[in-house]
Amino acid sequence: MSEPIEIDVWQGEIAELEVDAVVVAASESLFMTSGSAASVKRHGGDSIERAAVDQGPIEPGRAVATTGGTLAASYVIHAVAVGHDRIADPQRLLAAVRSALALCAPLQIHRIAVAPLGIEHGAFPVPEAAELLVAVLVAEASDHGLESVVIATPHAAEARAMADALGRERARVG
Repeated sequence: MSEPIEIDVWQGEIAELEVDAVVVAASESLFMTSGSAASVKRHGGDSIERAAVDQGPIEPGRAVATTGGTLAASYVIHAVAVGHDRIADPQRLLAAVRSALALCAPLQIHRIAVAPLGIEHGAFPVPEAAELLVAVLVAEASDHGLESVVIATPHAAEARAMADALGRERARVG
């Protein structure tokens, strides 16, 4: 069993957080055109997208890392939780989160901010995506050298769903 990790939910722009890395939802092509990825590109520069696209395309369930451009975060991790087919596949979402977490130790990342993965294009309902995301973060994040995780979303309803899922998961694991 891993050590407990600090996990919080924050409502605001993920690109503004001072963490070692931000984890954003990506498509297989890795272009940063919507949601948290577009915000990160706006704040951190086009070089982030160019570096991501140079590593693609990648399969759903995978993640790649790039530098953070002009962000406070040194890295951006691009996780493909939903493919172009827009199928809500829990195994893909979990694999994408695990792939993102696996990049942390080699890059010496200790503090991350994670956007809600799986909700892009309405693939997963927010509460279902929250349950899956939170469960894997609680169970596995500290195994990858992480000390703290912030789940960041600009929307109040998403923040509530993430906070509710976190509360349920904490109660479940005791």
